Amino acid sequence: MESSGGFPLLMISTYRACTIPYRFPSDNPTKPTPTELSWINVFMNSIPSFRKRAESDDTVPDAPSRAQEFAHRYTEILEDLKKDPQSHGGPPHGILLCRLREQVLRELGFTDIFKKVKDEENAKAISVFEDVVRLNDAIEDEAKRMENLVKGIFAGNLFDLGSAQLAELFSRDGISFLASCQNLVPRPWVIDDLDTFITKWSRKSWKKAVIFVDNSGADIILGILPFTRELLRHGTQVVLAANDLPSINDVTYPELVEIISKLKDEHGKLVGVDTSNLLIANSGNDLPVIDLTGISQELAYLASDADLVILEGMGRGIETNLYAQFRCDSLKIGMVKHPEVVEFLGGRLYDCVFKYNEILE
Repeated sequence: MESSGGFPLLMISTYRACTIPYRFPSDNPTKPTPTELSWINVFMNSIPSFRKRAESDDTVPDAPSRAQEFAHRYTEILEDLKKDPQSHGGPPHGILLCRLREQVLRELGFTDIFKKVKDEENAKAISVFEDVVRLNDAIEDEAKRMENLVKGIFAGNLFDLGSAQLAELFSRDGISFLASCQNLVPRPWVIDDLDTFITKWSRKSWKKAVIFVDNSGADIILGILPFTRELLRHGTQVVLAANDLPSINDVTYPELVEIISKLKDEHGKLVGVDTSNLLIANSGNDLPVIDLTGISQELAYLASDADLVILEGMGRGIETNLYAQFRCDSLKIGMVKHPEVVEFLGGRLYDCVFKYNEILE
């Protein structure tokens, strides 16, 4: 997909697609910083779960030996970066470390090692979508309903196979969505602008929202789509921006088109709500993180007149864009699933980030 350059509502002059400073100008360019080493280890620790997924990819001939080759090659790259941070296009940061991992997988013929689990989780989530929506609709108090919808986004975002710990937990026993909603860490969260957002929600109506979506399964279907439906009910046009190519268990543009078509009834409605104002866009991205200076032309065109931008998930909303500034209102929503992010933000593991910035006209 052809890149347009920058996201039209982004304040480019202040933008850097990396929230946590991996290094400072005063750091020795020939030696990795403690933060770089810490994050290289995060990616090193994810290799066994990626290898396991790759081994079971029956679309790739000789998958087990290719999976072993992936583990070997990617480990070597990470070891090189530990010795020389300038190697492999470094110094390393979140986007580069993800890019190198995807590059090795794709070179070995692996295009979507999470496809099977994504399909399974999408089917499960689709089967309970209507129940989740009706439970939300039954909450008459608008503020409480919105808080419940937001908690649903966090519960859905817990389903993340990019986190080595969660991938292990997930493969053991799965996670009940409604139980996850009940078991979120208590408020106030590490960044908690929810009350401010709910107050604005009751007083103002956005004409168009762009939501950068994250994972397949419960995240998109039981978290983001009920929230999207509520925006549609309020008269907001919604653009859902999904990845161009597969990466981890992130939902892709073609998958999202298919999910929405399965959820709509014969009148094109989402449990009674009209979807003529719902658009699905290809973001042009192929990673679980995003650099907003390189998005698709389609998304740039659709987003140019939006007045609310939402970045969801740890990779997009926290690790790369927590401090991104926009010319319109913005929301960054994500669950903190890596101890390294916890340390940076000063919160708790599985804490929540709900960062709302309003542009005063």
